Amino acid sequence: MRNTSILAVAITGLLLTACGETESPDVTDAAQDAIAEAEQLAEQTEAIENPFFQPSTLPLGMPHFDRIRDEHFIPAMERGMAEHLAEIESIASNPEAPTFENTLAAMERSGRLLSSVTSTFFNMTGADTNDERQRIQREMSPRLSAHNDAIRLNSDLFARIESLHQRHEELELDGEQMRLLEITHRNFVRAGARLDDEQKERLREINSELARLSTTFSQNVLREVNDVAVVVDDAAQLEGLTTAQIEAAAAEAAERELEGKYVLTLMNFSSQPQLSSLANRNVRERLMWASLMRGSRGSEFDNREIVATVLRLRAEKANMLGYDTHADFVLETNTAGSYAAVEDMLQRLAPVAVANAKREGEDLQALINELEEQPFDLKSWDWPFYAEKLRQQRYDFDESAIKPYFELDNVLINGVFHAAEQFYGLTFKERQDLPTYHPDVRVFEVYDHDGELLALFLGDFYARPSKRGGAWMNAYVSQSNLLGTQPVVGNHQNIPKPPAGEPTLMTFDEVTTMFHEFGHALHGMFSDVTYPSLAGTSVPRDFVEYPSQVNEMWADWPSVLENYALHYETGERIPQELLDRVIEAQQFNEGYRTTEYLAASILDMCYHTLPAEQIPGADEILAFEQNCLREWGIAYDPVPPRYRTTYFSHIMGGYSAGYYSYIWSEVLDADSVRWIKENGGLTRENGDHFRATLLSKGGSKEAMELFRDFIGRDPEIQPLLERRGLTSE
Repeated sequence: MRNTSILAVAITGLLLTACGETESPDVTDAAQDAIAEAEQLAEQTEAIENPFFQPSTLPLGMPHFDRIRDEHFIPAMERGMAEHLAEIESIASNPEAPTFENTLAAMERSGRLLSSVTSTFFNMTGADTNDERQRIQREMSPRLSAHNDAIRLNSDLFARIESLHQRHEELELDGEQMRLLEITHRNFVRAGARLDDEQKERLREINSELARLSTTFSQNVLREVNDVAVVVDDAAQLEGLTTAQIEAAAAEAAERELEGKYVLTLMNFSSQPQLSSLANRNVRERLMWASLMRGSRGSEFDNREIVATVLRLRAEKANMLGYDTHADFVLETNTAGSYAAVEDMLQRLAPVAVANAKREGEDLQALINELEEQPFDLKSWDWPFYAEKLRQQRYDFDESAIKPYFELDNVLINGVFHAAEQFYGLTFKERQDLPTYHPDVRVFEVYDHDGELLALFLGDFYARPSKRGGAWMNAYVSQSNLLGTQPVVGNHQNIPKPPAGEPTLMTFDEVTTMFHEFGHALHGMFSDVTYPSLAGTSVPRDFVEYPSQVNEMWADWPSVLENYALHYETGERIPQELLDRVIEAQQFNEGYRTTEYLAASILDMCYHTLPAEQIPGADEILAFEQNCLREWGIAYDPVPPRYRTTYFSHIMGGYSAGYYSYIWSEVLDADSVRWIKENGGLTRENGDHFRATLLSKGGSKEAMELFRDFIGRDPEIQPLLERRGLTSE
């Protein structure tokens, strides 16, 4: 019970006792007035203490991270849900005939408190969680799912939407209004609005259980990454790691009260970054197996039963809604449109990728045979180590030679921000006075080409145990002309934080990721739509990665590189000869990278195209995984899937039947990059065109229509094949 509620109850109890009653009292008018006053006081106190109950006084409505405490979340969510349902009920029971304004626009205005608290909470649980936030997430996820069902399954509300949908031709709606009507109607139908009462009740049960299981799965993955590690007794076994990496391993061991030892922690992918440097083959093998067996070793973090249950529930839900499989349900609203289209693309790419990977594997085996006194067969834990050696032979550089030129501040300010300034006319100003949820987070004001404040950008770049793996963008405040809101967006990465006083030197992959995620941020910041449901990155899953992938092109654009690839000590630019070798090496090991990605994408599809009766049980999950990869011809032991099933968090969240989206989006990206290069490259004219035709539109138009508005035609796959080196043989 909250403190303010306790206050109201305490005052009420005193008043009742003063009236001589303690059980079912006949309270006097004065007492009733006092009780009402106490409750009003409690609400006022609560409003003062809970920052979500007052509009933010920070720029653009940025959350008051300095005031938010964990105990604020549940009360704010509860009040937000109550207010939202009251607003929805008012819309649904409106005696006036449904209009766009009194129904759809009113729905878009509703639920602002709930939106504010949930966007803040779930962003913080991803970026800086703790035991209490995880408990709140477990408790509130099913309740929030039930709240959404209460709206989507409201018969009176759907009747109004249905009426508008049937009369759309006579409503004289503009393009964005028509798009909102189409999407809202479709979403309600897909949420079960046309089901009977018994089916609706079962759907509520399924959605609640899926929310609970998804939360448990993601928390298991994070907890096991932090719990499972490889303990090494002797620093000599860490040969190949840098001094900083060895010191970090010693510090991690000390943190775990393993003095004198060294602990290698895990990242979210199957292959671990230390594998490219560790000379000790036994340690490499231990590290790889620790990674591959996550979620399947019978511990408290075992996810096999969760996976099996989620797959069954998704299949049941899809059948209930009239679809053969979960994949059919998901793909209906994606740009791919159908499983057949995705299958066709994967079948075109997988054989070429595996063939390339096997040729790369032959080269690595030859290197092992040449270098080792007692040669051995290439395994997954050997690949990164010998691939790095081969890359050094062919291109005559290693990561340690190029990292000094990629210092974080230079990359961010003189690279990422510089490219945005050149292409779009943006400028940036850091605000060190604004509160953040963690000391590592930085805040920047983003100014448009006309000098007007456009957005706030939060940069959260360092790894920590409280942050989930990977890299992502989120929005704390979304743009909406209807609500008068401007974007507050954040980017997150997991770059290892160096010891105090040392520079943050990045790999080129980390550099590219920073450009990629900022592409998502631009998509959110440039949004210029009326309705919040259509803002920013509210586009199909297999389209959302496209703009961010386009932004990667500036990572190695000559004039941008010249501006940021500066030695952190001397300030000298990266030597052109070294840079040429770095760029030339971009297609090196591409067979491996494409194969590991496609293997995960294919796994996703194998699971979500199964009929309900064929879904494997918990004990069969790993065997099913292997059979799927073999049947698709992509099972190649030295190249494991980027994620195995039991730690494949994407498919437990928004990417179920959608992990193919990255490669699908890359078709659009590669074609767009070719267009930009052919039309002058890094120019304001090109940037303004990309912004006006695509980035600013959010989901206000059909996704492929946006692509055609930008390019002037349908996409072509050839640029992608050329980029990935998949056109030969």
